[in-house]
Parts: sequence; C-alpha cells; structure tokens
Amino acid sequence: MKCPFCGFDDSKVVDSRPSDEKIRRRRECIKCHARFTTYEVVEIPLLMVEKRDGTFENFNRTKLIKGIFSAIKKRPVTMDQVSEIADYVENYYANELKTIAKSTEIGELVLNKLRAIDSISYIRFASVYKDFTDVASFVAVMRELEDKDMPEENTL
Repeated sequence: MKCPFCGFDDSKVVDSRPSDEKIRRRRECIKCHARFTTYEVVEIPLLMVEKRDGTFENFNRTKLIKGIFSAIKKRPVTMDQVSEIADYVENYYANELKTIAKSTEIGELVLNKLRAIDSISYIRFASVYKDFTDVASFVAVMRELEDKDMPEENTL
C-alpha cells in the first residue's frame, strides 16, 4: 500500500476491524511513520443477465427489488425480506462463481423465496415472470401452489 504522505510503497497494518461491509485498516508507513486508514472490500465479479431474447445486460439489484416490490404491494412482506431475496440471488451467483445468469433462473430463485414468504406475492410475481397468456395458465400455477401447501393425508 503506497503511503499518501511520502509515496513509499510499503506500510504495516497497525489495527484491523470490520466496518459496515468493509474491513477498516489503520496503517503506518515504514519510511515516514505517518498513519493512514484504508478500507478493504470483497470484489464481486460482474454478473451479466441473459434475457429471454438472447441479449445481455448488467445485473441490476435495484431493478430486481423494483420487480419484487410490484408483487408485494399491500402484502405483509417487509423490506428486510425483500433485501434478503436480493442478497440471496447475488450470493447464489457469487458463490457459484458464475458471471452469466439467465433471467429465467433469477426468476425461479425469487419465486422459490416468495413461495415461502407469501403466496399472493408469489402468484403476482409469477404472473409477470411467467408471462401468463390465458386464465388456464394462471389457474394451473394457483393449483400447483395449493397442492404444495396442502399437507399429505396419511392412509392406513
């Protein structure tokens, strides 16, 4: 790390502690003994989204959250839950070291999380994400959701 005071290329870490989503490091220049602070963050690889039409665009967390918000309007879903869904999507691709995600995969990840949180929000998001063209497809998703939520009966 280059000293901001004298330009020397070497310094030692005096103190290190977490700060928000960064690591704060107090450093001391080996040459002039001046102290300065640096912040270290984890670099997340750029995630590209492949759209249904085959085009690519940068992953946009704000756009994802906006889409989820349209599905949860007037529903008992908190901002923290929406952030957790967005975090989950970002972390999923970062942990898999993937740099390209299909929009359909992202939609499925969101749907799986929404299904566990609120069934109405799930149906709203599915209606946009799956692009229903008729009532039958809408009813099919509702039946699928209902079947998964119904406990299985024990037969003797």
